[in-house]
Amino acid sequence: MGLLKRNPFGHILFIKKWLIRILGCLTHRRYRGFNELHIEGSEIIKNLPDTNVLFISNHQTYFADVVAMFHVFNASLSGRTDSIKNVGYLWQPKMNVYYVAAKETMQAGLLPRILAYVGAISVERTWRAKGVDVTEKREVNPNDTENIKIALADGWVITFPQGTTKSFKPVRKGTAHIIKDHQPIVVPIVIDGFRRSFDKKGLRMKKKGILQSFIIKEPLNIDYENDSIDEIVEKVEYAIEQHPSFLKVIPAEELEEEERLNALRNWDI
Repeated sequence: MGLLKRNPFGHILFIKKWLIRILGCLTHRRYRGFNELHIEGSEIIKNLPDTNVLFISNHQTYFADVVAMFHVFNASLSGRTDSIKNVGYLWQPKMNVYYVAAKETMQAGLLPRILAYVGAISVERTWRAKGVDVTEKREVNPNDTENIKIALADGWVITFPQGTTKSFKPVRKGTAHIIKDHQPIVVPIVIDGFRRSFDKKGLRMKKKGILQSFIIKEPLNIDYENDSIDEIVEKVEYAIEQHPSFLKVIPAEELEEEERLNALRNWDI
């Protein structure tokens, strides 16, 4: 790798590699030490193509979820099965992994800007600004959708289809349009325990001894030509276990009151 070689977004790969190594070493004990990350399905990662893969996941913190994915992806590609034991897997990390994040989040301080260099595709949320919902949705920035297209052509993209860390919020149709337009392999991931382990930003540890779960599912079966946007949205909701029907099977003591109230408001159930 040349010292000044860049990815399609102009990031110098040599710098990006060292940022992944350093940040990975600094965060490793958050998932294996202070808390434990229970992983299932990592063999799926090893069998994926190098480009045009879209990971969809529920969302619990701004940054800890994505950091865990970088750990799991690289550990899996290095031959570890459902484990992130021995952080040496970060020495030669996969360099073409990107994640979709709100532009205002990635510009809120020095550390988010550093994390953005690792692989953020910053987008302007049309329905939310400065932490509050907006009454009049803004137009989608065409540069945002173009950047996601570029990232998929170059590698893997992580997205959180609900666009928020609140549980059981409806899936945004923008993700379905990305799937239908670019026809990626869509791999669902379901996470849990991160909200109890970290603060909302996912930068500060809130509690130790929490079992975090990270379940990778088989790629979705999607008929890109014939499935409607609404049908794709529903498949995504079920895949990341955020469809309202899942409320009926989660024991009440395991569901935070805020999550239940959000679901009742948003789904009218």
